[in-house]
Amino acid sequence: MDPAELLADLAHRPVAAARALPTMDAATLNAHPGGHPNSPAWLLWHAGRQLDAQLAALTGAGQIWSAGHRGRLDLGPAGDGIGYGDSPAAAHAIRTADQEGLVDYLAAVCAAAADYAAGLTPERLGEVVDDSWDPSVTRGVRLVSMLDDAIAHVAQAAYVAGMAA
Repeated sequence: MDPAELLADLAHRPVAAARALPTMDAATLNAHPGGHPNSPAWLLWHAGRQLDAQLAALTGAGQIWSAGHRGRLDLGPAGDGIGYGDSPAAAHAIRTADQEGLVDYLAAVCAAAADYAAGLTPERLGEVVDDSWDPSVTRGVRLVSMLDDAIAHVAQAAYVAGMAA
């Protein structure tokens, strides 16, 4: 298996984990256990939004959020952000009862990430895409970082969902 195939496989992992979540009622989906600002709804939304925004930057394509998911989830202006550096108030503004919609959005973004990754050569994976870090960030490292972030946030949502079960 080559590196692009591995990354394409990795891109499907957040969706598999999100689809395995128990169905949460609106109260659980929007709960903030221990007063933490990030609810399961925020965690699932952020998993998709950060991946979507960063993938768009890598590919030069538009964000998937604008292709129907913004309207379906109806999160208002807060939904157009990506969640990095959100204040507690901004995190609390992400509220929805549509767990399926959040997972569908994540699935669409992960499918796009898998398609993108599958077409990358080892040379493209090694290209520097961000030299503001030391060491500079390559395309492959950025993809791993984006997907790792999505997996971590879905796992956090699973933990909260398990608390309610």
